Amino acid sequence: MTESVHERIRKAYEQLTNQQKLVAKYILDEPNQVALNPAKVIGANSGTSETTVIRLCYALGYSGFTELQNEIRQSLLFPVIRESVVQTLHDTTYEFTDSEDVISFTLEQDVAFIQKTLNELDRGLFERAIQSIVQAKKIVVVGGRTSYAPAYWLAYALNIVKGETLLYRGQIDDANLLISEADRDWLMIALVFPRYLQDTLQFAKAAKDKGAKILVITDHELSPVGPLADVLLKVTTPSPPTLKGMSSIFTLLNALMIGVSQMDGEKVKKRIKKYDETSQQFYPFVQEHD
Repeated sequence: MTESVHERIRKAYEQLTNQQKLVAKYILDEPNQVALNPAKVIGANSGTSETTVIRLCYALGYSGFTELQNEIRQSLLFPVIRESVVQTLHDTTYEFTDSEDVISFTLEQDVAFIQKTLNELDRGLFERAIQSIVQAKKIVVVGGRTSYAPAYWLAYALNIVKGETLLYRGQIDDANLLISEADRDWLMIALVFPRYLQDTLQFAKAAKDKGAKILVITDHELSPVGPLADVLLKVTTPSPPTLKGMSSIFTLLNALMIGVSQMDGEKVKKRIKKYDETSQQFYPFVQEHD
C-alpha cells in the first residue's frame, strides 16, 4: 500500500531542511489550500518559495507538486464536506451561552469531531495498529497528565481481552527496569496530547532504542513522539483536549479494542469468560433484579 502524504512527512520530517519543514507543516495544517493553489502560492503562504515546495515533493518521493496535490485532492473528496461544520463548532465553543441547549450543542460538537477523526483516519494504519497489538508479547501503555485517563482505560481493557499489558505511571514506576526488559516483541502505546510531556518522549525513545515497536495516538503527525512511531493514529479534537476532546479519543480507543477482539476472536472470548468467572469469585457484585 502506498503511504499517504501524512505518513511520508512524519517519517521524513527530521531529515528535512528548516524551510522544507515549514512547507511540510503547512501541507498538514492546510490541506484545502494545498489542493486549490499552485506551488508558487503554497510557497508564499508558508513563508518559503516555489522551489522549496518542489524540492520537498522530491524529498517525499513524489515526481513533483502535481502528484502530491492530486493525492491531497483525492483524500479531501469526502472529508471536506464536514470541514465547515467542525470549524463552525470550534469557533463558537467559547461563545456559547444558551445553557438550556448545552446538551445538544456538546453532543453535536462531539459527533462532528468524531466524524472528522473517522474521515481522516488511514484504514491501512488502523489495521496495522490492531495487528501490532495482537502480535505483541508485552504491551506498555504510556500517557501522562491530560492523556492519563484514556491511557488507564486502554491498559485496563487490553488486560481483559489480551493480557500482558502494563500502564506506565511515570515517576511512580521504575522506568529503568521496564526499559531494560524491553525488546522487539514489546509494543509501547503512547497517548500524547497537549501539553506534551517530556517524560513520555524520553520513555518512547528509550523503548525504541531497545527494539520495541511504538504505536502513537496523538492530535498531530508532528507531535513530539510522532517521528518515533512505527504506526501513528491521529485523533481530531477541539481545544483543549483535556476538557473537550475525550469523546474523540475514547471513540478511537474503543474501535481499536473492537478490532483486536475481532482479529483475535477465540482467544478474546476465552479470556473474557475466564475474567468474568474470576470476578464473580473475588468481587461481591450486587445482583440484578429479574
